[in-house]
Amino acid sequence: QVQLVESGGGLVQPGGSLRLSCAASGRIFNINAMNWYRQAPGKQRELVAVISSGGNTNYGDSVKGRFTISRDNAKNTVYLQMNSLKPEDTAVYYCNINYKFGGLAYNSWGQGTQVTVSS
Repeated sequence: QVQLVESGGGLVQPGGSLRLSCAASGRIFNINAMNWYRQAPGKQRELVAVISSGGNTNYGDSVKGRFTISRDNAKNTVYLQMNSLKPEDTAVYYCNINYKFGGLAYNSWGQGTQVTVSS
C-alpha cells in the first residue's frame, strides 16, 4: 500500500501565496511522474502541473507563470508553490503519483487539501 499525505492548504487572500506538499510512503520502488490536480465545486477535475522523474515540468494554461511544481526524490515528496493566487484557484487540490513496485505500474491519489482564495 502507498500513502500520500498532503499539507499546506488553507485560506488566502487574492494575490497571496501557498505551498502545498505531498509526501509518499509505503511500497514504492520507483516514482515516475508526480502530479497535482484540482477540482472546484461543480467542475471536472483538471490537471494543474506535472513533473517527471527527470525534473521536466508541464502546467495547465490557467496556472502558467504563477505556479511552480518541484520534487525531492530523496523524500518522495512533491511540492506546488502557488503565487499570485486568484479566486478562481479555489478548489480541492489532489496529489497523484505514477510508480512501480514488483515490476508493475501503479497510480495513487492523495486525500485532497482545500485551497480557498477569498478576501
